[in-house]
Amino acid sequence: MKAYRLAVAVLAAVIAVGSWVTVGSGQQQLPSVSSQLPGAPLSAQGEAVYAAVEGWGPNKDGDNVIMIGYYNRNRDQVLDIPVGPNNRVEPGGPDMGQPTHFEPGRHYGVFGIKVPKDFGNKKLTWTLIANGHTASVQLGLNPQYWVDFYKNPSTGNTPPVIKMSPTGAEFVGPPVAIAATYTAAVNQPFELKAWVSDKPATYDPEEGLPASARSARGRGGDAAAAARGGARGRGPATPPNFDVSAAATPLRRDQGEGGPRPDIQLAWKLHRGPAAIKVADPIIRMNNQGDINKVHEAKTTVTFSAPGEYVLRGQANDETGNGGGGDLCCWTDVHVKVTVK
Repeated sequence: MKAYRLAVAVLAAVIAVGSWVTVGSGQQQLPSVSSQLPGAPLSAQGEAVYAAVEGWGPNKDGDNVIMIGYYNRNRDQVLDIPVGPNNRVEPGGPDMGQPTHFEPGRHYGVFGIKVPKDFGNKKLTWTLIANGHTASVQLGLNPQYWVDFYKNPSTGNTPPVIKMSPTGAEFVGPPVAIAATYTAAVNQPFELKAWVSDKPATYDPEEGLPASARSARGRGGDAAAAARGGARGRGPATPPNFDVSAAATPLRRDQGEGGPRPDIQLAWKLHRGPAAIKVADPIIRMNNQGDINKVHEAKTTVTFSAPGEYVLRGQANDETGNGGGGDLCCWTDVHVKVTVK
């Protein structure tokens, strides 16, 4: 796939929570600058929650998926908005897998809506009413929002792979179904495991050319770099005598304190549920130590404070971080269902 959005991709989320969003009380109008515009200073509470269109593209089955996140502009206020009049996707909803639990800040690609190949110019609308403020965003197949969920063509980067059992199905890209189901007990730590892997990016500038037109570099250079654990994304391939496992790397803002930069980070969040949860390890950090085929067993415990049906969202980021560093590729989300008794 050779169509990609360049600068438009970087602006997609901004447009989605800006000019595409309508806010009001019973009428469609833009909010006041002082309290409701997405770029205005945050408040501790009382603000709106905005839906955000990340983009759309084909999934592995050939159907199209619209990937959607949100922006809770409340600095401290966590909101729970049940599916219904205040949290609805129309037409066809109100329930299309959207979250009901909204933590402060920007959250990328929290759910996906699968639509048929012939969806054309049809539109869906996700409406959220929070703290008395109504915010709506249209969801459709705008060509400028096209995303390759599975590969960044400019860097060769691909998303992490998540499996919920060592020999289970592989999940890559946006979440469109429940990946696993579990049962747990109230106030008893439940062990949640996932198996996560991610290979370094390998960029082939001659991808798609016939063999006769490919240079020596295109025929073998990048494959050799991948076998050595080549540098991810931008920059030259790793020299053959370079010790990847011993290399010191700079820290990232989302890494936490100390240690080498992680190759993969897995975070579990509450997507839906009747009460708060406690995750023992909010972010699980993993390093491949030079082994590009390494599969990590990432485990933590989750404690549920009340019985009921819960959906948890696991998000695996590679070194591009949340939102793919503005490229909207590459990360993977999974949803798991937990029945708590």
